[in-house]
Amino acid sequence: MRNNNRKPNQLRDIQIKSNVNMWAEGSVEIFMGNTHLVCTASVSETTPKWLNKAGQGWVTAEYGMLPRSGDFRMSRERGFNSGRSQEISRLIARSLRAVVDLSQLGERMIHVDCDVLQADGGTRTAAITGGFVALSLALNHLTKKSLIKTLPLKNYVSAVSVGILDSKIFLDLDCKEDQSCETDMNFVMTDENQFIEIQGTAEKKTFSQNQLSDMIEVAQSGCKELFKKQSEIISPFFEKK
Repeated sequence: MRNNNRKPNQLRDIQIKSNVNMWAEGSVEIFMGNTHLVCTASVSETTPKWLNKAGQGWVTAEYGMLPRSGDFRMSRERGFNSGRSQEISRLIARSLRAVVDLSQLGERMIHVDCDVLQADGGTRTAAITGGFVALSLALNHLTKKSLIKTLPLKNYVSAVSVGILDSKIFLDLDCKEDQSCETDMNFVMTDENQFIEIQGTAEKKTFSQNQLSDMIEVAQSGCKELFKKQSEIISPFFEKK
């Protein structure tokens, strides 16, 4: 039996609270069950040196876990991030850039910080889902200030985990499920059912093509629910046709 008597294809309880940081151009708190993150989007009127005078903007991201975000205290990352944090940071940045028209952003950069306050599985997927809302709020801030002419968003993006446990497919794994599952996958998708990234590993047992198809179907249904939750905040200024 899953925690809270969840069905195999059921997400954990989701909450997204906007404008939780008075200084950031965009900010949210996101709760996915017991996983809890703060995502902020900060606008800088500069771009990376390699984009100097390229006539476009950039979106980057950083991910990190606070020392007691897990079941034991980890050392605070100083000077450089761990390999895991760097890998997740790049994943978040790729996912967000995929749905932004960088040519419409102008020569500026948006830095999305995703900080894990409490981890109970699915922190990278929650970071993408919440980071997109924070980014969208920052982009809307730029349009309201007339710093950019049009909102440079192309699509919604969200992410969710799917796993196989005892040969059954489960959506949105918590930490206990993630540690026990036979196969662990993360799906990043747009609201047009397009994939940005699929990460998958057979942890204990290989999986078939039919199982992969079933996992994709379950992930699509989960992301659809996440888009609805994001739209509660974003739809007033970004309503997809």
